This record gives sequence, structure tokens and C-alpha cells, in this order.
Amino acid sequence: MNRIFRSKTMCPIFSLASILMCLILSSCEEVIDADLSKAEPLIVIEGSISDQSEVHTVKVSKTIAFDQPTKFNGVPGAKVTVYSSNSQTYTFTSTGDGTYKSQRFRGTPGVSYILEVITGGKTYKASSLMPAAVKPDSINFKKLTFFGDSKLYPSIYYKDPPRIQNQYRYIVKINGVLKADQVSEDRFSDGNATSDLITFDGDGVVAGDKVDVEIQCIDRNVFKYYFAISQIGGNGGPPVAPSNPESNLDNGALGIFSANTRSAYTISLK
Repeated sequence: MNRIFRSKTMCPIFSLASILMCLILSSCEEVIDADLSKAEPLIVIEGSISDQSEVHTVKVSKTIAFDQPTKFNGVPGAKVTVYSSNSQTYTFTSTGDGTYKSQRFRGTPGVSYILEVITGGKTYKASSLMPAAVKPDSINFKKLTFFGDSKLYPSIYYKDPPRIQNQYRYIVKINGVLKADQVSEDRFSDGNATSDLITFDGDGVVAGDKVDVEIQCIDRNVFKYYFAISQIGGNGGPPVAPSNPESNLDNGALGIFSANTRSAYTISLK
């Protein structure tokens, strides 16, 4: 059985201001007077390269003050480039709102990709190795019963490659609405035929639902990032103390850069 980690909402970052507020509210013995609205903004970079022939996206933003409305605080004017270990260079073009897009290309499993973002006089880099793809044998539904209440959830069946450390990410939408963003590893199932059950809060899958399942094979650092988010959200137990998940970006940037294989499937429950 694989280890499955999930989070009801996969929030990409936790700002310094949010962390301070959580620590303040959790303290019972000391009152701390901190002006959270003046926390220094941090750069947040989120990007991915897949093995699909498509336009790839990198988003560059800044954290916002604790007392400001939540929004995407995009950073325009950055220079965004991806370099590969097989000597390819990809330049990303700004759409004007902090989103940067490449020309259409296909990433290659076994190749390392380096993201470089230059903005505000600073350079930020991250590296990610694209793993080999692992395709599912089948996707169907499995019934779970809790206190007499039965629900159906998607279940992914596949053969894990032996003697290779594998990590998986599952993104599930029900009728177009995001329901689950989970990660799994093969620590206890290396080389075995196995299945990963994708559970989520609320109702399970019901008759007539359209279920979209995206399966990603991700490297170890990307897995650790999303696993940390699930831990902060309380997956498998009480939430841990809030902190920024460990990023593969350098120079103090938050976020994640992932080179991953990706496959998408749609199934329906009749």
C-alpha cells in the first residue's frame, strides 16, 4: 500500500504574515504586538514543464499584506527562461499580469530542467528532474463506508516500477470542480501492483458525475513540497505548526518548479 497524503485545499504558499498570525493566535501565555501589514513581500514562483506538447506556464507574484484582500499579486517585467540538461533553451513571454508562457514544446523524461527568473535585480533558480511516466492499468471507483455512510471514490490501479523511487500526484475534478490534490510515494510498494484511492471531503462520486483525473509523476523535491502542504492542512492527523513548505527555488523565493510527466483521464459514474 502506498502512502497517500492529501489536503482539502492545496494552497501554494503561506506568507510570513500568515505564519506570524498563526503563532500569535496559538499562544496562550504571551501577547505579541506585531504589525503584520508591514511584512516584507516575498517572491512566489510557480511553474511546471510536462512531457506533453503544450504551452507551459510560469507565474511570478509577491505575497500580500495580511490585512489586504487575497488576490494574485502578479509581477510583470521578469525575465523567465528554462534550460535543459540536453542543451535546450526555452524563453517565456509575459502576458502582462505576472504570467509567463512558452512556445509549445514537449519535455523529455530523464532530462533535468532549470528555471531561471530574473526580477527586481535578483535571480532565482530551481531545478527539477522529469521522471519516467507510469501509466495506470485502470481507473475505477471503490466504495468506502464510514459509520454506515457509504461513498464512492476514484481508485488508480498501476504497476510500480521496481528499484526506482517513484512519487505521484493526483488532481481530481468532479464536474469541473477541484476536489482533490494528493501525493503518493512507493515507500511500501516498490515494484508491486498497487492502487491509490483518492478521497476528499464532502460527497463522494454519485451517478451522473463526470470525473477528471490527472496523474503526474513528480521528482522527490516536488513530492516533499506538496506533502508538507498536506501536513500543514492536517492530513492524517492534527495540523502541524504553520510554516512555508520547503521550496526547490533558491534566493528566498517561495513556490515550486516541477518537471513532470502528465496524463489525463475522464470517467463517468452511470
